Amino acid sequence: MDTTTLVLKTDSRGRVRTPPERRAALLAEFERSGLSAARFAALVGVRYQTFATWVQQHRRSASAAPAAAPAAARPVRFAEVVPAAAAPSRALQVMLAGGAVLELNDPAQVPLAARLIKALV
Repeated sequence: MDTTTLVLKTDSRGRVRTPPERRAALLAEFERSGLSAARFAALVGVRYQTFATWVQQHRRSASAAPAAAPAAARPVRFAEVVPAAAAPSRALQVMLAGGAVLELNDPAQVPLAARLIKALV
C-alpha cells in the first residue's frame, strides 16, 4: 500500500472528500489485494458503506464500457461452412474455435445458435 501523506478535504458536514485519483488507486489496489471489501476498507480508513458504493459504481462502469463499444469496432470473423458427411442431410454443423461442434437440426434453433456464437466472440 502507498504510505505517502495525503491531505484530505472535508465538506460542510465534516465528511472527508476523497479525490477521484485516490479513489481509483484504492479500487485498483483492492482488486489486487484479494481481501474482502470490509477488511480492505478498514485497512485504508474508509467507511465500509462508502467503499462498497465505490466498488459497485466501479464494477457497473467497467461492465458497461465494453457494451458501449460500437459493433463496427469489433473485427468480423468468418468461417467456411461445409456440409458434414456424417451429419444427417438436414443438420447444419458449426465447428467452433475450441474444437466444439454446434449441430442445428431445426430452423428454430438458428436464433439461439446466433446468440450463442455472438456471446462467444
